[in-house]
Amino acid sequence: MSPTKALEGVHGIHVVPHHSSFRVEEITDQQGGSFHQSSSQTTLIHRGNQQDKLFFQRVWKQRPGCLRPIHCCMNGDQHIAETVANVATSLPFIYLGLKATPRKNPSTKLYANSLIGVGVASSLYHSSRGSVRKYLRWLDYTMIATATLCLSRALGNENPPAKLLMAASAALLPLQPMMVSAVHTGMMEVAFAKRASEDPQLRKVHTLHKMSSLLGGALFIADDVFPKTPYLHAGWHLAAAIGVGTCNKLLE
Repeated sequence: MSPTKALEGVHGIHVVPHHSSFRVEEITDQQGGSFHQSSSQTTLIHRGNQQDKLFFQRVWKQRPGCLRPIHCCMNGDQHIAETVANVATSLPFIYLGLKATPRKNPSTKLYANSLIGVGVASSLYHSSRGSVRKYLRWLDYTMIATATLCLSRALGNENPPAKLLMAASAALLPLQPMMVSAVHTGMMEVAFAKRASEDPQLRKVHTLHKMSSLLGGALFIADDVFPKTPYLHAGWHLAAAIGVGTCNKLLE
């Protein structure tokens, strides 16, 4: 039986290579006694720490998709003319935040400022180039999700389930902004349809809102399916701006 396998499987035994150097340390206990401890230069504690680190790395890599950052789509801006169009169609969101959105309380002010952030983030993304572009794309998605979250807050639903949803959405905002956007946009659409059914003055605005939302959704999907087609993204910007402008009627 070879020396490396003679003690294999014996609990508490650690076999080290024959060329490893040892050192002897004297450790004094609280009663004044002493004993000697021999240890290899590569200690078991160090190996244990490495194993723990590898374990946590494997767990982190296997985390569910809802805890993973988004992989941003980098379509659009095939040439300078498309960049100019995308930046120009981002500016209406800044206008809506500055002028068209009511600022009658802190919640509506926060929503208005988030719309300004959407326009700024979109403009920065579309005018950027190089490695920074993917980070600005993430910022673009996150600002859109933030605006939908602020809109839900401005609509004034303060019951406990709504507060819990707001807290969960805020936690997921940096990781899954598109999911947050979808949830709160859906909530807004339900609230808008309910208000329009009760208030005849909102019905025409709601009809325009539905048309712009459907067109915007179609353009958003088309932009992803046909990434080489120019100006689809700019068209989505305009449709989304109309949808936001009509949605602001809910806050008046």
